[in-house]
Amino acid sequence: MSLPTSYSVRDLRQRTAELLRNAEDGRLAIVTKHGRPTILAVPFDDRLLDVGVHRALALQLFEQRQLTLPQAAKVADLSAEDFIGLLGQVGVAAVDYPPSELEDECRTAL
Repeated sequence: MSLPTSYSVRDLRQRTAELLRNAEDGRLAIVTKHGRPTILAVPFDDRLLDVGVHRALALQLFEQRQLTLPQAAKVADLSAEDFIGLLGQVGVAAVDYPPSELEDECRTAL
């Protein structure tokens, strides 16, 4: 799980190129002022255009394992069921267990 890169307002003068490269690579960034988060920089891509800011952000944070499925659904302003549908629509797995963990989960559920 990789956390978004953090930039202070002062960093922006010296590290703008890095921020832009990270955005082009699809990575989120947080800009801080006096150590407090002020801006969340979200990469501008086709997904953002297709599904909107909230849903694109929720998808990205879910893919990076920053949010659980229910948390991501809330950010996307969707029910968990509808968020799972959105995951399928964009080709993201709703469940990403290693096979051994999946077997354990299935045994527990029975």
